[in-house]
Amino acid sequence: MQINPSHQAPVSAAPIVVSVQGESPARAREAANQLALEYGNYRDAVGLILVVGETSAWLELEGVKVTVKFDSAAMQHRRKGGHNEMLGRAVGLKADRKPLIWDATGGLGRDAFVLADLGCEVTLCERVPVLAWLLDQAVQAAAVSGIDQVRGAAERISVLAGDSKTLRAPAGTVIYLDPMFPERKKAAAVKKEAVMLQHLADQVDDGESLWQWAWEQPVERIVVKRPLRAPILGHIRPSHTLKGKSVRFDVFTRRLERS
Repeated sequence: MQINPSHQAPVSAAPIVVSVQGESPARAREAANQLALEYGNYRDAVGLILVVGETSAWLELEGVKVTVKFDSAAMQHRRKGGHNEMLGRAVGLKADRKPLIWDATGGLGRDAFVLADLGCEVTLCERVPVLAWLLDQAVQAAAVSGIDQVRGAAERISVLAGDSKTLRAPAGTVIYLDPMFPERKKAAAVKKEAVMLQHLADQVDDGESLWQWAWEQPVERIVVKRPLRAPILGHIRPSHTLKGKSVRFDVFTRRLERS
């Protein structure tokens, strides 16, 4: 995992690292040191915790657990889903073209892993250090998975810990944005993953600034994932939009002058 030293993202509540009961605490202590987080006891910990075992790790908040595991049954199901075709079309994937992807909002890495599974080289950038650590651990675990396709996808992902807005995306990449969408007051209960991400990221809605950053990069394609009825980001209409049942992909394309 690469770390961008110029930025440390503020979070609403830094998690306490605890070890899985009955397992060696060595890996948990190493994670606490690497992330500069407090190491504590599982039984005494309150609030958000990062639970680290000898081979596993997850975030936990009030009994709700969120894990990042790319060879899970849920991810295997997702790999075969119809959503993947639309995602591939959105980034410009073709039989003879596997674009380089800069995923500027790593999150739990699911779309990034699908894109890698489709053959794309993906830079997965995540500004929240504990999420970047979990993503990196998940990629390392996927690299030794018993599933050939999962190992192959893992080889095409690199994790970068830092805020994309402080970096410059390489020319020729496709920028992929999936900014956090603030909870509507009258909406149904938000999925547990979204609650965890909001807790970690202090519910900062930086979608507009992310889009502005993306537009300033030397790229010809930007893809923004949005809830189906959410407003577009930025002040420019998408070149085209692909719509699913609950989400859509706004695709911005342009030609850049070559120097």
